Amino acid sequence: MKDIEYHPLPFFLPADTQMIMLGSFPPKQERWSMNFFYPNFQNDMWRIFGLIFFQNKDHFLLANKKAFNEDLIKEFLTHKGIGLGDTAKAIIRHKDNASDNFLEVVEATDLSLILKQIPTCRAIITTGQKATDTLISFVNTKEPKIGDFSEFEFDGHLMRLYRMPSSSRAYPKSLSGKAEIYQTMFEQLGLL
Repeated sequence: MKDIEYHPLPFFLPADTQMIMLGSFPPKQERWSMNFFYPNFQNDMWRIFGLIFFQNKDHFLLANKKAFNEDLIKEFLTHKGIGLGDTAKAIIRHKDNASDNFLEVVEATDLSLILKQIPTCRAIITTGQKATDTLISFVNTKEPKIGDFSEFEFDGHLMRLYRMPSSSRAYPKSLSGKAEIYQTMFEQLGLL
């Protein structure tokens, strides 16, 4: 039987979180370039953010351009009120990679507990199909198309669920194409 892996990172929740981005689960730690979300240097999330907010895909790289700058990323996210986490608390990896297709969620994150900690949050963003499927099981809304949103109510206030494209290079869309979709969302949420 395969080993159960438990999530190695706590949620990142700035005091005035406006939106929270949820993936499924991080890759194995030997693939990390930092101790934070989207740590695999081959993942394009921080390049997408660099393009959108700084017109520079390398903005969040360290000077040697071989790893992401964790401190700079955290400072930026705190300033913008962007939280990060994952929908799975424990998983079984059926192949030796981070592909959602081979992750079995053993224990989902209790997202209602997370959302109660961030009452200023207006939107949840999922960055892949596994994260979207897991989240849909918690909230009463329909799954939006990629690049779009649906609405749901939580604790008496209306929220949006955005379904964004995966930032993995395995997802068949160019970096600029992904950034364009994310930029529209940030504009709609007034964070750009």
